[in-house]
Amino acid sequence: MPPVLATVATVAAAIVVVSVLRREWQRVNRELDAVPVRVKDTHTLRRDPVTGEWRPHR
Repeated sequence: MPPVLATVATVAAAIVVVSVLRREWQRVNRELDAVPVRVKDTHTLRRDPVTGEWRPHR
């Protein structure tokens, strides 16, 4: 196969893959945006004074 055809085929395949991935990213983001986030469920991290490790704290 001539090098030009191989390059064109590679570029075309890359364009198809990127377009499929882009649609999937958009679908996942739509699903994530539809889920309500409750502020009460979020935790802050605080350092444990004894061990020095960061732990979730309400």
